[in-house]
Amino acid sequence: MLNDAAPFGGNCDGCGVSEVSLTKVSLGKDYFGRAYDRLSPNADLRPKWYCDRCSVEKNLQRDFRDIKGEFEKLTKGAASALGQADQFQRAKLRLKEIAALLAADALKPTLLKPEEVVALARAVETHRAGASA
Repeated sequence: MLNDAAPFGGNCDGCGVSEVSLTKVSLGKDYFGRAYDRLSPNADLRPKWYCDRCSVEKNLQRDFRDIKGEFEKLTKGAASALGQADQFQRAKLRLKEIAALLAADALKPTLLKPEEVVALARAVETHRAGASA
């Protein structure tokens, strides 16, 4: 993952704080290991910059979004990374981890909605229980 740092300039695009070091993540892998380029010049003309706290939350948000997208595919009967039992279990644990971080006030969420994380975690748990019955 390539990170660009802007020392003490601008405002965080997550929480709006200023006068802190900001970071943008330009290349990386999604939760399932697929490459992505979120800030490619053609696709993103206005890159977002985040403070350290929001950078952590942005990574959690990316994982949540990836898991949610794959879960939606799975529930529609389409091919999904969650069709593999180990990936399903890994995603279920990650959702619990994200929910716990949000519930413990380790983060003051500005990018993620805790109720959406809890709802998806519950849906994943219910789906698996229903699938194994």
